[in-house]
Amino acid sequence: MKILLLGEYSNVHATLAEGLKALGHKVTVVSNGDFWKDYPRDISLVRNSSSFSDGLRYMTKLLFVLPRLRGYDIVQLINPMFLEIKAERILYIYHYLRKHNKKIILCGYGMDWYWVNTCMTRKHLRYSDFNIGDSLRDTPDTRKEQNDWLHTPKELLNRFIARNCDGIITGLYEYFVCYHPFFPEKTTFIPFPIKPSSTVCTDIITPGKVIFFIGINKSRNTYKGTDIMLEALEALKKKYPERCKIVKAESVPFNEYQHLMDSSDCILDQLYSYTPAMNSLLAMSKGIINVGGGEEENYQILNEQELRPIINVRPNIHDVFISLEQLVLHPERIPELKRQSVEYIRRHHDFMKVASQYLDFYRNIQEK
Repeated sequence: MKILLLGEYSNVHATLAEGLKALGHKVTVVSNGDFWKDYPRDISLVRNSSSFSDGLRYMTKLLFVLPRLRGYDIVQLINPMFLEIKAERILYIYHYLRKHNKKIILCGYGMDWYWVNTCMTRKHLRYSDFNIGDSLRDTPDTRKEQNDWLHTPKELLNRFIARNCDGIITGLYEYFVCYHPFFPEKTTFIPFPIKPSSTVCTDIITPGKVIFFIGINKSRNTYKGTDIMLEALEALKKKYPERCKIVKAESVPFNEYQHLMDSSDCILDQLYSYTPAMNSLLAMSKGIINVGGGEEENYQILNEQELRPIINVRPNIHDVFISLEQLVLHPERIPELKRQSVEYIRRHHDFMKVASQYLDFYRNIQEK
């Protein structure tokens, strides 16, 4: 099968491509590397700034690349905004891809109209990036995303592609409940792919000092709840200076991010999530405990009955602090949580298993 993966989020497409290639398929990844994270790709499409001149250079390169994006059995779009141009222009590119390839898949992996709209109006989730219960979060980031996606060309693009495409793949429970009510017959859930780590730490020796890792993306600090998690972590360090250590990674490339993470016992990530996303899953594959989203819905959609490796926290500083404090006061829990974390990834997120699930979905789409 000839497969085009267009766009990148947190190494999903690059990792999936490895699995698909190992299973004997021809795969091309076209992306900007997810900006400063600089993930690997086969064809690089990077826009250096929002200036007119950089936009012109980007469009020129895109026009040269387009003929190479023809003749695929499957074209998979990471998001409706899969290129760094306006939604109105992406629509023309989408029609070109539709005309010159066999099947189009849309991914529900992150920010789009279905996510913003569901969280703000239907409120299926008890909490999310946009709501806590019936109350809406009001931050610069949430206001920006509302302005970007509600009643805009991005909304029109997202809704058109979702209706027109051949299938929709969602990567987290949260995104599944956003798309499935609208498109029950063509929406599926497939876990994110993770490549087994070569550095796995599941030591049975209880550590003398618990090392906490937190990644800080300054542009998304408040939106993802990193500000609250960091505040709780620093309060913990102040109360138990001899029992814990904090390692921070601030907007660094992927390789450096991994290096900083590797020596840690725990990662703090995604305060408002029900489920672990790519950074947390990568950490878990290394035997690092995830403090973040681990609601029961996450385990249910995976049909996981036994393992509970994630320290689930509610979106408030008190709950985060208490959860971290319990870990520091009871470090004997750490080895078992590490072992369960590695097993959790092996069962549900191994990149080869996940690639096979994608192939099954592609084949079903081709038969229709």
